[in-house]
Amino acid sequence: MMMKLIKTEEEYQTALKRLDEVFFAEENTPEGDEAEVLMLLIQNYEHQHHPIGPPDPIEAIKIRMEELNLKQKDMVGIMGGKSGVSEILNRKKRLTVEMIRVLSEKLKISAATLIIDYPLAD
Repeated sequence: MMMKLIKTEEEYQTALKRLDEVFFAEENTPEGDEAEVLMLLIQNYEHQHHPIGPPDPIEAIKIRMEELNLKQKDMVGIMGGKSGVSEILNRKKRLTVEMIRVLSEKLKISAATLIIDYPLAD
């Protein structure tokens, strides 16, 4: 099968259907090679036409805490006291500049992600 860049939504949908058909093909077979190329072409199209923005700061913190197996109590001292951590993770309070500095260093989350504005809970 001749492969080419995916340029339209219709071509994208066709590529997704074909990938579904060859996804479990064995490696180093024509279908396996086709699946690998299709994945690259689909990723390229999605990156250009369906970009996923960065998570909001609170989601980024929660994701990183999960990755590091951290609980709310482990965040005490980084985001204030026990109630402060709860208020921030439940979107009742905003992150401070100092918290952003510490979170960026301790959790290895980009400060650019942490400074994104996010809605507070009512």
